[in-house]
Amino acid sequence: MMKTYHLQVKRLLDGELSLADLPPELRAEGEEALRLLAAVDRTEVTLPLTLDARVMAAVRRHAKSPVWRAWRWLAAPREVELRLRVRPWAVWGGALAAAAALALLLSRPPAPAPSAFHNVAFVRFVLYAPGASRVAVAGTFNQWDQAAAPLVPAGTAGVWTTTLALPVGQHQYAFVVDGQRWIADPAAPAVDDGFGRRNSVVAVTTRGARIL
Repeated sequence: MMKTYHLQVKRLLDGELSLADLPPELRAEGEEALRLLAAVDRTEVTLPLTLDARVMAAVRRHAKSPVWRAWRWLAAPREVELRLRVRPWAVWGGALAAAAALALLLSRPPAPAPSAFHNVAFVRFVLYAPGASRVAVAGTFNQWDQAAAPLVPAGTAGVWTTTLALPVGQHQYAFVVDGQRWIADPAAPAVDDGFGRRNSVVAVTTRGARIL
């Protein structure tokens, strides 16, 4: 789906030139680019004003969950004390067993630390795409993998949504409809990806996501 257009055709898509301004040998390419642009769904999606508050409330509930507290208890370092009952016939056997147990503890890799929730934020993606059979979101946060983040139909007909935990930083993304159409998010700003397509941009901070 990615195609490199001539520089003047890109200017046509950006509105800097008209089709008549293109040289005759570029007009066919310009017409094709305009047809693809016309197929993009530009229906405006309005997000609820309470979305940020709901997302952050979900993050705080997750941080206070019993599972999180249990993980912290299990991962906390503890002292291990080995006591041997000194018997003439068992001194060497007990010492070897203790040495083996200590070697096993030392050889185990450290337990993985839980995710650093202060470095991620939950971001909800919404697209109005009536008639679509499947929708996904691909971006710099999942290596543009079309299968990594599928959206699910919401309660309203034609609305697709998903919520992802994204690391702090600026991310580019686009929606993929039916595995073929790449659509920029109409509710977010877009930038030229250098290949004749526009990518949406979202900035994720420790206080949540915001549109630039």
